[in-house]
Amino acid sequence: MAQAAETARTVILTVDDDPGVSRAIARDLRRHYGADHRIVRAESGESALEALRELKLRGDLVAVILADYRMPQMNGIEFLEQALGIYPGARRILLTAYADTNAAIDAINVVDLDHYLLKPWDPPEEKLYPVVDDLLSAWRSSDYRPVPATKVVGHRWSAGSSRVREFLARNQVPYRWYSSDEPEGRRLLEAAGAQGQRLPLVVTPDGTALIEPEPAELAAHVGLATTPAADFYDLVVIGGGPAGLGAAVYGASEGLRTVLVERSATGGQAGQSSRIENYLGFPDGVSGAQLTDRARRQAGRFGAEILTAREVTGLEVNGAARVVRFSDGSAVAAHSVILATGVSYRQLRAPGCDSLTGCGVYYGSSLTEAAACQGQDVYIVGGANSAGQAAMYLARGAKSVTLLVRGESLRASMSYYLIQQIEETPNISVRTRTVVEEAHGDGHLEQLTLKGVDGGPTELVDCQWMFVFIGAAPLTDWLDGTVLRDEHGFILAGPDLTADGRPPAEWALDRPPYHLETNVPGVFVAGDARAQSAKRVASAVGEGAMAVMLVHRYLEQS
Repeated sequence: MAQAAETARTVILTVDDDPGVSRAIARDLRRHYGADHRIVRAESGESALEALRELKLRGDLVAVILADYRMPQMNGIEFLEQALGIYPGARRILLTAYADTNAAIDAINVVDLDHYLLKPWDPPEEKLYPVVDDLLSAWRSSDYRPVPATKVVGHRWSAGSSRVREFLARNQVPYRWYSSDEPEGRRLLEAAGAQGQRLPLVVTPDGTALIEPEPAELAAHVGLATTPAADFYDLVVIGGGPAGLGAAVYGASEGLRTVLVERSATGGQAGQSSRIENYLGFPDGVSGAQLTDRARRQAGRFGAEILTAREVTGLEVNGAARVVRFSDGSAVAAHSVILATGVSYRQLRAPGCDSLTGCGVYYGSSLTEAAACQGQDVYIVGGANSAGQAAMYLARGAKSVTLLVRGESLRASMSYYLIQQIEETPNISVRTRTVVEEAHGDGHLEQLTLKGVDGGPTELVDCQWMFVFIGAAPLTDWLDGTVLRDEHGFILAGPDLTADGRPPAEWALDRPPYHLETNVPGVFVAGDARAQSAKRVASAVGEGAMAVMLVHRYLEQS
């Protein structure tokens, strides 16, 4: 089996089935190159290939491969031919006896051999080191530098690939994308022993290969925290949008043991925005990703824990404790809870959309797909600020952007500054009182059938990219039976619970609920999930801060 040290140095690999020869060449290589290179030794072609696959998955670089010609089961040329598919940039040396020189010369054409070396190579200072020095120099002048990032191999029109890329991008995890039908993508699939029928393949920086990973599995392998450090906290914040991040910053900065739980990625809908221009203090605008990253780092600096890819499925009252249950059956408890679960974009119910989601049909900005829209015709469904921001961003590279709006105009739902920008952008057009009747495509979106809301003839248009922003649905079903909500699922709190002047029937305290407090004492709501909220980033952040103030008041009186 291959032997390798746990260092990140460039690799020189040698394979020889004779243990004595194998140890001798590895000894000579370590003596001269060991300070700057990692010497990996194998005693069969198969074990050497296994070592190369492991190195490939970890993102290590192999500069030179030395292989003995006469090995059983797999000779040196056969081995180098397979190694070429894993590390095409590595320089290749064949170790031969004098009688094998003709085979070595033939190998120059078969595996693009760089050099053949006669055994024995004594003294190495004259016969081995000059050859390896030249090949290392040639290798360094080529572009085979390491990529110390997560690698994703997938298909352009794969919904699973799109979800993984979006998850990594929104969680600020650097990654490299490789198409499964490109050479490097095929090499990574081969190194992982994957056939490519199931995609995506994710290769983490430590070389772990994950096929079609679920968010929790992926998060755990790329360094995101998924497990709470304690069983009990002062405050659990559920949801990592602007309201949740604001609550985490203020809670942790004011001395509360705070943990924030997010099911996907911090930032919420605001985190997907390409540019927010009406947020106080950012006269030149700020992207949702930038704002989210700053808020997340700020919360962490104050000591808040942030858990990612944890889905909350239940909330229970156990005396003074508020117990939050996760989908895997585990739980965490706290004195108080802030519900900042936000909302999700409603699904477009037109036929064909469900099967093409992630394959040309996207909900939200899906900024990882924006680069592929260069020079393309893009359709955006929706007329609120998020749709307008996406239109302005995509218009930078797209051939055309068409906003499909059900209403009479944009004025009822979009900020004036955005309407002005859209009107001044020549490659953006707005079609009012128009809806998508059907999406068409075989494996990916190809066409849309459009129709006026008043009826009339339909129109078939070519389209490979459609981004949907059609209203918000609160993510609150899991609160059924515990926290009161309105008919649309938004959480009732404060004055909305006492509209008739009396608190809810199950309210047991002498005081009425605080302004952002739900019908469960010590459980508060902030942001878009609250009934009648403003649906703006600034108000969400403000409510997160206000909820923390009310948590303090609740804890003082408990």
